[in-house]
Amino acid sequence: MLQENTKIPQATAKRLPLYYRFIQNLHASGKLRVSSAELSEAVKVDSATIRRDFSYFGALGKKGYGYNVNYLLSFFRKTLDQDELTQVALIGVGNLGTAFLNYNFMKNNNTKIEMAFDVSPEKVGTFIGDVPIFDMDALESKLSNSNIKVAILTVPSHAAQPITDRLVAANVKAILNFTPARLSVPDAIRVHHIDLAVELQSLVYFLKHYPAGGTEEPKEANKAEKLEG
Repeated sequence: MLQENTKIPQATAKRLPLYYRFIQNLHASGKLRVSSAELSEAVKVDSATIRRDFSYFGALGKKGYGYNVNYLLSFFRKTLDQDELTQVALIGVGNLGTAFLNYNFMKNNNTKIEMAFDVSPEKVGTFIGDVPIFDMDALESKLSNSNIKVAILTVPSHAAQPITDRLVAANVKAILNFTPARLSVPDAIRVHHIDLAVELQSLVYFLKHYPAGGTEEPKEANKAEKLEG
């Protein structure tokens, strides 16, 4: 993904799928053009940031006109490799893993969980949706004989690093980690950590200290700035 634009900031790269989803909705509704202000309101990213993000890719819009929706849709589809199917393996078929298998990115036609792995004898050899569940002992052989380079990790924390080492040995290049464990991987491996407990704690903090719908600093930070000034 983004092979032609590997030097753009990672924060920008993370926002591209968000932009693409909204552009898809605009296209489906028949809208022909959109302004950065409209994009800002929809995706909750300020318009200056959106314009800066888009500027990394050249002239995507025109001043006074905005952005052509059809052009943006085509651009993001190509940039995010939406015409290429990404096959994914799921490691750990607990409650969260089962939810992923039932969902299986139904609204995202370019991503699909192809196989899952677990240690439970009751689950091995069964299917959830149309996804087969294999024994964890078969991890290396199954992945090595597939085109899968991406894995979702939903195992207990104590098993996260040993399983990750096996995924690296099986030539997996990217891991979406839903465990609290911080994984040690070679530099060539991309890991994104999603700790639901941390995200919830962050949400509660913002709920208490930031105005609803606003972008102001917390009250404590404002007080500190006044004292320092």
